[in-house]
Amino acid sequence: MHARPELLDALTELRKRLAAARFPLDLPGAERARRSRAELLAQLDGYLLPRLRHPEAPLLAVVGGSTGAGKSTLVNSLVGRRVTEAGVLRPTTRTPVLVCHPHDQHWFSGRRVLPQLGRVVGPRQETEGPPALALVTTRALPAGLALLDAPDIDSLVAANRDLAADILCAADIWVLVTTASRYADAVPWHLLRSAREYDVTLATVLDRVPHQIAAEISRHYDSLLDHAGLGDVPRFTVPELPESAGGGSGLLPASAVAGLREWLSSRAQDPAARAGAAARTATGALGSLRARVAALASAGAAQYAAAVRLDQRLAEAYAEADRRVRACLSGGGLLTGQARAHWLAFPEDASAEELLDALTHGLTGLLVEAVSAADERVTAAWRHEPGAPAGGDDTGEAVRERVGLLVRRLRRCLEELTEEARASAGARGEPGEDAETAALLAAALLGGRTGNVAQQALAGVLGPRVAVKLRDQGARQVRACVERVLTCERERRGAPLHRLGITAAPQVELVAALSAVQARHTRTAA
Repeated sequence: MHARPELLDALTELRKRLAAARFPLDLPGAERARRSRAELLAQLDGYLLPRLRHPEAPLLAVVGGSTGAGKSTLVNSLVGRRVTEAGVLRPTTRTPVLVCHPHDQHWFSGRRVLPQLGRVVGPRQETEGPPALALVTTRALPAGLALLDAPDIDSLVAANRDLAADILCAADIWVLVTTASRYADAVPWHLLRSAREYDVTLATVLDRVPHQIAAEISRHYDSLLDHAGLGDVPRFTVPELPESAGGGSGLLPASAVAGLREWLSSRAQDPAARAGAAARTATGALGSLRARVAALASAGAAQYAAAVRLDQRLAEAYAEADRRVRACLSGGGLLTGQARAHWLAFPEDASAEELLDALTHGLTGLLVEAVSAADERVTAAWRHEPGAPAGGDDTGEAVRERVGLLVRRLRRCLEELTEEARASAGARGEPGEDAETAALLAAALLGGRTGNVAQQALAGVLGPRVAVKLRDQGARQVRACVERVLTCERERRGAPLHRLGITAAPQVELVAALSAVQARHTRTAA
């Protein structure tokens, strides 16, 4: 329990890595990993780190269980007065009650344990704000022991179930309460198995047991505990009494809870028993880290592998789009349909503007078609990948608007290159000949095999050397335009995945932090 600073440092680093871990893709097991991560953080923040820093702090015994098990009545009866309300509204409480000796209040008034909860001194007062912890002091409890009446672990309210789980993770001692009518239910046995897995200091209370069948129920419950490997867990039986009726609002006779009170008091007042109870739970929590953190690292690896597969499908679809565009431009080109008609009539019966408009319109259509096909491939591929994020789709009109903007920018760039080339070649002519030269350049670049004719005409205007240089410059601009379009659209389509920021780093960092904790723990134990 007197942990070396190195172990605390290693646990703090592990806590940091756990807080950074994310499981955003809805893969099988992802929800389980998210819950496990939350439980680990709650246990580290609410119990393990505070307990190792302050081994002399009072023991915290959490009384937990199912709805209507009689937890509040049990706490009230152990204290000897009503400190926590029971009844039909119990499943909605967001203010659990912690009862301690006045000398121990300072241990719980701050955020040493359950830091996610605010503090209310005195009886519980339900509010609309965030959940809080009500602190009640009484000399009926021995110094060194605190009781916490937890929300129902099977509450109808999800937030209360999560709060109950966080509170159990903060306990030195679990007192799990079930009833004669529900002791075989799944919820109490899930808690018991969790306590066994984490080697928690544990006691169980079988509440509201009718006198007529007390012996039979006790034998059956004992056999179930033995079968589950929990035969050594202290068990206390509370008979069914009139004070238990009506929602459990009364106080039980002192004799009904005397055994449990004595067991709890002995853990607080006997230094060896007190240290043993805290050490067993803390050691169990430390021992459970290996499997739990390793499972989270495995879930992180699955997230990264899925993200890589999804990104690969995206890259493949857009690589195919790039191949289609390049094949078209180097093969048949865009001098088809209306563009071909303008080319054949150029320059006598078709203006340079008409030819340029037709070619830029054709390039826009080619790119939009390629992007749409890539998007469809991505959608189909992601549909068969578990956990693929939704979104990233866009309308054809929006795609055309973005692509058209970049193609128009390419056109202006080609026109500027043409003006510079004509000036370099000393070509002088009538107004409008700059536009005709730009149309020839566009036809040479976008016309496929037919573009050779346009290149020859371009050489006649500018000279072979200048014409070749101009075509090379223009080709680079066309390639840059195509790459810019496909890159932007690929990023748009992949944004739902990429904004999640899934990498392999969290998995590696979790494993490294866990290894450091294990090494420090082994060294401390030695």
